[in-house]
Parts: sequence; structure tokens; C-alpha cells
Amino acid sequence: MAHVSQSRKIRRREAKAKQRRQRRINVFGRVSDKVWGVFLKYLPPEPVPDRPGRPVVPFRQVLGGIVYRLRTGAQWKAIPAEFGSGSTCHRRFQEWQALGVFEQVWADELRTYDQRCGIAWNWQILDSAIIPAPLGGTKTGKNPTDRAKSGSKRHLLVDRRGVPLAVTLSGANTPDYQCAEATLRHLVIRRSWRNRLGHLIVCHFCADKGYDYDEVHQVARRLGYRVHIAHRRRRGEPEPPPITGRRHPARRWVIERTNSWHNRFRALKIRWEKKRRTMKPWCISPVLSSPQGFWDRL
Repeated sequence: MAHVSQSRKIRRREAKAKQRRQRRINVFGRVSDKVWGVFLKYLPPEPVPDRPGRPVVPFRQVLGGIVYRLRTGAQWKAIPAEFGSGSTCHRRFQEWQALGVFEQVWADELRTYDQRCGIAWNWQILDSAIIPAPLGGTKTGKNPTDRAKSGSKRHLLVDRRGVPLAVTLSGANTPDYQCAEATLRHLVIRRSWRNRLGHLIVCHFCADKGYDYDEVHQVARRLGYRVHIAHRRRRGEPEPPPITGRRHPARRWVIERTNSWHNRFRALKIRWEKKRRTMKPWCISPVLSSPQGFWDRL
């Protein structure tokens, strides 16, 4: 009887582990119909299922594996078999990245957001976030805030609501101001100087003290921005007088919220990719993996 009871406990434990695994797959690898409809417009033609050779893994199943990898940060080989082999998911990911599928989907979602809410071009905020990169690779450097460990820096430009408009990567030891021009010029869609009613607007540019350099001011003004950068006291400079009169409300906090949303995705919190071109799609994927929920949170 003791042997039978022990067998039942083992079977019950295995059944619970299987349920937890399936629940994790359903949560982290789910691709909604809306997300799949957006990707379907930009993906290449899917191979014929009945062709000779190995059976073709459906693209939607592969996309679920890529989303699972994004959310959990698991290794490619650790992706569950329900999404196909990890090598297949990795190969498709690289192929789609080379075709520019992820950036096209990002631009498509921004146009949808512009139609629904209107991109808040009047206030744009730039900031960066340092992420560890234990394996090194391109666009990495010694992190000055983490005992010179290898890391990368994610530079992000968002609108007034915190929606990502541009992203660039650099080494963790690269000063913020050196990547400001590249980020401002690499918008995924064309910058607009009119609101939804067609009226001209003033585009304000916000950044912290790390961008208070003449190069950033010149580039921002050349692009047509009205600059609002926190002043950085130089050596020997007297303390400035207190600010009086009308002040704009706080604007830079929205980019901290967006960075927090990005860090909920394990593939973005720690960089395991060695190549820059394979790391960049991860930076734009949180919006792509659940665009409806992202827009609804704004």
C-alpha cells in the first residue's frame, strides 16, 4: 500500500508540474489575433507545408517562441517544443530581423497609435538605461556604475505619453550626449510638426544633465526643437539663483516608466545577445508583443 500511495503522489506531482508548464507557455508565448494580423502584413510568404524534407513550423508558432524568449529571457535551446525547436525560432528571428520586419511592425503600430490618440510630438524626452551584458559583444563597454562589468546602454526617445519613437545602442561607458544626435535622427517614422487638427505645434525636447553639452543643444535646435535640458554645473561655476516665475510641469518621468516596462521583459533586462543587430529588435518588441495592452495603459 505504501508503494501505491507513493506512486500516486509522484503522478500527482508530475500532473501539477505539467499544468504549471502549460500555464507558463500560454501566458508567456501567447500571440493574439491582433498581433498576428499586424505581423502577417510584413512577414515573407510562408513555405508550403507539404513540401519534401523536414516539416515546416508555422510562422505563428515560431512567433510565439520568439515572444516567449523575449518575456522569459530563456536560452534559445530552452524554448518549449510547442513552439518548434529553438534553432528554428532563432533562425527565423534572424531572417525577419534582416528583412526589417520588426521595425516595420513598430512603425505600423505607431501609425495606428497616431490615428487612435495622436502622437504627442509637442514634448519629446530622451534618456538612457544601462543593462548588463555578461557575454560581451558589439556595442558593449565597462559599466562605470557596476565595477567595470560588461554592459550596454539603451538610448530611448519617447513622446509625451512615453511611447517609444527611436532607440539606439552603445557601450555602457559611452557618455549620453554622444548618442543624442543618432537617437534624434533615427526615428522610426517621420517627425511631424502639426497636430491632428493640422495646426503647427512647438516641439519641446527634454533631457537630464547628462545631455547638457553644446553639441546636443546645437543638434536639437537645428532639428527645430525648443530645448529644455537640466543645467549641469561646471567646475568653478557659482551656484545659480533659485528659479522663480512660471515653470513647466515635470515631463521626464514618463521615460523612466517606459524603461521600467522594458525591464519587465527578461531579454531586455540582461543582454545575452552578442550582435547589435540581433539585440535591437528586442528593444522594440515590448510594444509589438502586446500593443493593445501597451496603448491602453497610457
